[in-house]
Amino acid sequence: MGAMPGKPAAPGSFTVAITLKEMESLLMNRIVLRTAFFITAALAGLLVPAWLTAQEPLNLPETKAPPPTQTAPPANAAPELTPSGHPQDAYWTAHDRQLLTDFGWLSRFKEANVKLGPPAPGENRVVFMGDSITEGWKIEGPDGSFPGKPYINRGISGQTTPQMVLRFRQDVIALKPKVVVILAGTNDIAGNTGPMTLEQTEDNLASMADLATANHIRVVLCSALPAYDFPWSPGMKPAGKVVALNAWIKAYAAENGYAYVDYHTAMKDERDGLPAALSKDGVHPLPAGYAVMAPLVEAGIEKALKPGNRE
Repeated sequence: MGAMPGKPAAPGSFTVAITLKEMESLLMNRIVLRTAFFITAALAGLLVPAWLTAQEPLNLPETKAPPPTQTAPPANAAPELTPSGHPQDAYWTAHDRQLLTDFGWLSRFKEANVKLGPPAPGENRVVFMGDSITEGWKIEGPDGSFPGKPYINRGISGQTTPQMVLRFRQDVIALKPKVVVILAGTNDIAGNTGPMTLEQTEDNLASMADLATANHIRVVLCSALPAYDFPWSPGMKPAGKVVALNAWIKAYAAENGYAYVDYHTAMKDERDGLPAALSKDGVHPLPAGYAVMAPLVEAGIEKALKPGNRE
């Protein structure tokens, strides 16, 4: 582009004229570029969110870990036991709770002892101290094994000799009997209150006999009944231990002038167990079993009451 006609060209006018034209062209180009930019940006705005959504991990739908699976214990895993070493079922859980709150179960006969009162003059009261074998024996009352006899049942199911020692004063001595019949040891061997040695059982039996003698109560010591196995603690093979305990009881009774009642010899089978005719579970007698026991313990009581027998 040249200078305008009729006017001399001023210095630099040519440059200005070109610059203006170029500026016009540049403005047109800028408008086109800006329009293209906004169109591109608009299109990008539609596309970018979808692209970002597909790639941004934080925008992925929330996922939850699958719940942990319950791993079954190994087939040979030992079962969980109570503190006394027994299966965690309702019976043994309650049993262990009882040990913590009242080990000897002094509350069991507390009220009955108060109601009983002292023996009548000349009464030959006899207290039977023991476990479930004694508790299950119908000793008292006109329909019991000893009708008309002032015999008192103080058996508690599941008890061991340390528990009996603990309640001996309350449940025997305080009742002022002439004779105490002690039948115990089976649950010691079964470990009902934890593992015990035969020597510990023997010591407890001796302690009860000593307490009775010191209080002028005559003693009848009974053999433990035969037992080939314990249904609540299977596999312990108790038969030999029962035989060994009974040998000690017999010898101890003889040495100290106590009456001894041998249930074991009269009731055992060829395995040194309790036969099905006398027991349903091999430990607790049926009525037929108690029918064998009754005359044997009666003879023991009569022996203990004889003049000159040790008090």
